[in-house]
Amino acid sequence: MIQHMLDGILVGAILSLGATGLTMVMHMLRFANFSHAELLSIGAYSALVFDAIFKSALPVFATQIGPLSMTLALGLAMILAMGITGASAVLFDRLVFRRVREKGDELSMVFASFGLALIIRNAIGLIFGLHTKLYSQDIVFATVLSRDPLLLVKPDQLATLGIALVIILALHLTLSRTNFGFALRAVAENPNLAQVNGINLQKMIVTVWVLGGGLAALAGVFYGLSNQITPTIGRDLVLPIFAATIVGGIGSIYGALLGGFIVGLAANLALLILPSGYSPSVPFLIILAVLLIRPNGLFGEART
Repeated sequence: MIQHMLDGILVGAILSLGATGLTMVMHMLRFANFSHAELLSIGAYSALVFDAIFKSALPVFATQIGPLSMTLALGLAMILAMGITGASAVLFDRLVFRRVREKGDELSMVFASFGLALIIRNAIGLIFGLHTKLYSQDIVFATVLSRDPLLLVKPDQLATLGIALVIILALHLTLSRTNFGFALRAVAENPNLAQVNGINLQKMIVTVWVLGGGLAALAGVFYGLSNQITPTIGRDLVLPIFAATIVGGIGSIYGALLGGFIVGLAANLALLILPSGYSPSVPFLIILAVLLIRPNGLFGEART
């Protein structure tokens, strides 16, 4: 059981990154963006491409970082992938969501996000193929934390957890103690009033898309380190990410952080009583339970 709890915490770190970007977009633009999970795939494959380029151009960058399977090349590739994914999110908003936002309603944007998700997923499959890929072919053995009970963890998982916590903390401090954070919350609560007070609405929307895309890229890379890279990453993680967002409360950074860990723990602990094939249904059950008991989530507030 303790091993399942540990695995749940490590998975929760990845979900928290994805949910944090999603909750910011949902809070500001007020629609459920089902294409957000596909940004994880864009980030994972962008990092894969840049990783291969850096390793070919500068073989010294193929050196692993300590006990991690991550190399210097992948570390740099991850940073570039964040930029590419953030730019992709802005592009999708310009080509799709802004046009629908100006002419349609929130429900139309939800349908548009479904269609965009399918386009992105199939485009990635067409370009990179449907077979799985890995950042590294080297085998990284798990570290034994305890022998009684037996607890195993990979260095990559611990690094993911540490980086995720640092990023979430930095983002919270930015949103709660800077003028940008105050402006972002003002736009999310009342866009018209925020514009009257001199806040550039379009600039804030672009910033939120960039931040959300960058966090999604990180989550995609970390997921690829712990698992395999496939075009279906977004499809596999869309429900867990939405569950984490809803559990924590839409618009709450701390809520997304906690929600990711709750969903990760629940999905892994469910393996103790359910066959592994039923594990993907756990996030859906969590969504239903939260909507019935506390529709605004743990840290969310009622919206009017």
